[in-house]
This record gives sequence, structure tokens and C-alpha cells, in this order.
Amino acid sequence: MDRTFQVDLRGVVDLLSHHLYGSPRVYVRELLQNAVDAITARRAAEPDAPARVLVEPPELTGDGTLRVHDTGIGLTEAQVHELLATIGRSSKRDELGFSRHEFLGQFGIGLLSCFLVADEIRVVTRHGDQPTVLWTGWSDGRYAVAPAPPGQERAEPGTTVTLVPRRDADQWFGTPTVTELARLYGSLLPVDVRVGDTPTTAGPPPWPTRPGAPLDRAALIRYAQQTLGFTPFDVVPLAVPEAGLTGVAYILPTPVNPAARAGHRVHLKRMLLTEHADGLLPEWAFFARCVVDATELRPTASRESLYEDTLLAATRDALGDQVRGWLVRLARHDAHRLAEFLQIHHLGVKALALHDDEMLRLVDQWWPMDTNVGTLTLAEFRRRHGLIRYAAGLDEFRQLAAVAAAQDLAVVNGGYTYDTELIERLPTVDRSVLVERLEPSDLTTRFDSLDPQVELALRPFLTGAQRALERLGCEVVVRAYDPVSLPALYLVSRSAAFNDQLAASRDKADELWGGVLDALAASAPPDRPQLVLNHRNPLVRRVTTLTDPELVGLAVEALYGQALLLGHHPIRAADAALLNSSFLGLLGRAVPGRSEP
Repeated sequence: MDRTFQVDLRGVVDLLSHHLYGSPRVYVRELLQNAVDAITARRAAEPDAPARVLVEPPELTGDGTLRVHDTGIGLTEAQVHELLATIGRSSKRDELGFSRHEFLGQFGIGLLSCFLVADEIRVVTRHGDQPTVLWTGWSDGRYAVAPAPPGQERAEPGTTVTLVPRRDADQWFGTPTVTELARLYGSLLPVDVRVGDTPTTAGPPPWPTRPGAPLDRAALIRYAQQTLGFTPFDVVPLAVPEAGLTGVAYILPTPVNPAARAGHRVHLKRMLLTEHADGLLPEWAFFARCVVDATELRPTASRESLYEDTLLAATRDALGDQVRGWLVRLARHDAHRLAEFLQIHHLGVKALALHDDEMLRLVDQWWPMDTNVGTLTLAEFRRRHGLIRYAAGLDEFRQLAAVAAAQDLAVVNGGYTYDTELIERLPTVDRSVLVERLEPSDLTTRFDSLDPQVELALRPFLTGAQRALERLGCEVVVRAYDPVSLPALYLVSRSAAFNDQLAASRDKADELWGGVLDALAASAPPDRPQLVLNHRNPLVRRVTTLTDPELVGLAVEALYGQALLLGHHPIRAADAALLNSSFLGLLGRAVPGRSEP
């Protein structure tokens, strides 16, 4: 046996009016939306009909209520029943003509938002020459329909909506607040909206709404200053015909966090939908803020954001292409301006270049990168040095850059955000580009070996030095290299760094995971960090002549500690202990004396 759902109307009204909308302030938007739709419906039959909306806050009505008058089509008594007292039934709205494309929303549904701020809503409406009808709705779900009493009839077609404020909603009915909200939501509406004697509409959008129309850049910059609170770096016109979208993208004049939520200002059929739309531009375009008007994009049920569908996805791609095209044109025609932009928003461009070949070429040609031979673009670096040799991390670059330069090895610092990924992606767009990550072995192969007799003479010293650092897993070698002022260099290959990480993890792991790590360690290639002493350094040559085993150990430990510090290597607990003991040991040898009893 089929049964019908039992609906608690009071609960439905509470759900829609208190939980569908994000803020009580939307009641002004919904009232304006219904008024504009009614005017649109009337002017479809009467093109010369007046298009006016008058809002009277309590200060003007004098009875504590807020009233909204429009010159729209009005409703018959049957339409009042169908539109104002039926929730969730769209077929009748379609039959009555109130869901046509040119309307802003579902006529009548928006009245529910008024229960956010009102306990009682009265609608006095007249359609054509028919009698004026009074509809009264209460927040508990009741409503009544009757002919308007004497003195409340309308002299002409249209509707008057009266709100009786809730006790806790007085702040939403002050004249300054109502005026501000009417201007916020309806400033671009094609009708005359006034709060008392104050106009709140400002005419058509300041951006071109027809293909080929000129762009008034000065007016758009003033609009950004007044509405968004900043002077844009540049203005990019936007148009997506499939979405009925026109507008502009304002390029922000200051850096922003790439993860920050975008604040795009979206109008639907010239009524403000939201000031904080996200998903309108691709994530990489975080340096732009859009102000647009659209006719085809779908709003969510609350009309406070955009519905994610295939049209919005296609619109997002199209707008991204237009912002990207602006960047390409800037690179071709105004290199100085592009450099200014990149100084502000390089992260966004580099993020786009991870997936976009055109943007990667732009970064290659124009973005200056840190290298050990100066600040150069990748294209210029290639012209000078051929192969792009890079250090993948900032610490790695700091450790090796100066020594690499002394060996005539040019190195790009790939340690900043996205730089390594972009360098490694370059060969995918230009097969002639050669890239190679800098390895410590690249340096050691450039170092000069010592004369065999010198090496033979250093064996006793190396034996003592190796004994001193054996507990740290470090190998000691002696080479001759530049710069002469550098006494020692600590080099860690990637495999050696992997082995160190395995060892550190093994010390903290439980028995089960310890076994797994032991197996990994057994399969890893045997490779240890190296302390490379510079035989060209006068201090190192003096150290190598030491014969006291204790002094040899202290000196080598001190050189090891200095190499860690100069190379920006992480200091482990064992390293810190060694630095302390070697310093105190050398100090003790430098200041001999009788110990206290």
C-alpha cells in the first residue's frame, strides 16, 4: 500500500530559511531578485512598463516594518497559491512562465529567506486589472490568502512585500545597512533600485559586454579601487560566450599565498551571487581576481556559490587560457613589464609551467635563477655553459656551489619552489636541452690527485685520521683543489645520504620494522660520506705533518666539524659531541698547565 510522506511545514521553513543560506543579509538579495523578475515578466508584454524598485526601511515606513515596492507583473490569486505557498514544485512555475531563461531565480522561493529576519511576511499584489490580493505568511508555516482590505489595494500592477522584523534581527533593518546591501547585490541591475531617495544602482557593468567593444581601463581600475580595495597590476578582459560570461581579471599588485582561497566576484544576470567564489579560475591563477557577469552558469540552491558542472569546468579552462594568453602577450611585447610581474607572482607562473609548455618556455626565457656564476635565466645559462647542471636542494647548492665554481663547474640552484621540477621538465619541450643533477663525484673527479710520493708520506696521517672518524662512518681522503682557503669539504652522495637515513630510522624503529630496514640496508650499495682535506691549504699541510696520534685526531675532528658548518649540513647529536670534544681538546693542548688537585 502506497503512502504519502508527512511533511512538517514549520520544519521545512526553518530548514530552508535558517540552514540553506549562509547569512541573514541575503534577504535583501532575494527581495530584489523577485522584484526584478516580476519587472522582467511585465516588460516582456509591455516593453514601456516602468522598471522601478523602492525599498522603505522601518525609519521611512514609521510602523517598524520594511516594505519593498515593485512595478512588476503582479500575481493573481491562483498564482499566489501556486508560487508563494508551494515548496519544491517547479512544474507550475514553468507553466506560469516564471522559470524562463531571463529570470534571475525561482520566483517566490526567495521569500523563504526573509524568515531569517522576519516572523511575518505580507505580500500585496495586483496582476493587470484583477483585484489586489493579500498573502500573509508566518514563520511557523501558516499562511492566509484574501482580497486586500480597503485602503491597501494597489492602484497599478505590481507587488509590495512587507516584513515584520524578528525581535533579534533589528540590526538588519537599519537604513544604512539596507542601503549597503541593496548596493552590494544590485548595483549592476538594469532597473532603478532606491532605498528611500537614495539610488543604489550604478548602471551597466564597467567592462565590455559585447565582442569587440573597447576596454575603458581607467574606469575598470577605478572600479577595482572602489569595490575590491586595490589598484591592479593589470586588467585582463574575459569572455566565454557559452556561459554568457563577460568580465575582467584583475592581476593582483602584491604577492599572495598560492593556497589562499580566491575571492572572485560573480554576478548572475547582473545580480551579485557571491564575493568569494572559488573554482572560477584554475588553481595556478591565484594571482588574479575576477569580476564577472554570467547568464548560463548555475548557482547552488542557496544562490551563494556556483554549481560544479561541465559548463563551469569548461568556463574555468577558457578563463585560464585567457589569463595565460595575457602572459604570453606580455612576454612577446613588454619584457620589462613581464619582469615586474614575475617579481611579484613567479610562483603562480612556475606552478602553471609544471603542466603548460608555453609557460615553461616563458620561464626558461625570462625567469632569473640563482646560480654559482650569477643570476641568469635558464636560456642564458644554456647559451653560456651548454649543459644545465643543477643542485636539487638549497642546502646542497650551498654546500657545493663555491667549490664547483672553483672547479669551473657552473651550477643552477634548484632548491627554490618548483625550480628542480621545471629544470627536469625542460627536455620534454626541447630535446636539445641537456640537464644533469650535480653529484659530489662530479667535484671529486675535478680534484687533483697528489704526487705518489706525497701520498705515500701521508699514509700514517690518514690512518690516524680515519681512526678518529671511523665511529662517524666517514671516510678521510686528501686531494688538491681550489679554493685554497677551504681546508676541508664534506661530501655526501645520494646513496650515502640514503644509508644515513636508513641508519637513523633503524635506531628509532621497533623490532618488526627494524628487520625491514636491515634488509634494505643490506641491499643498499656500500657508500660513505667523505671528508676531503685540501692539500693546497697551508693549515691542512701543517696538520698532515703531525705525529702525535691524539693531536692528529683532535685536528681532524675539528676540520670535520668546520666542514659540516661551512657546508650547511645537519648536525647530529654525535657530531655536536665531537665538535665540543675537539674544541675542548685543542684548547687544552693550546693552554698546557698543571691540573688542579
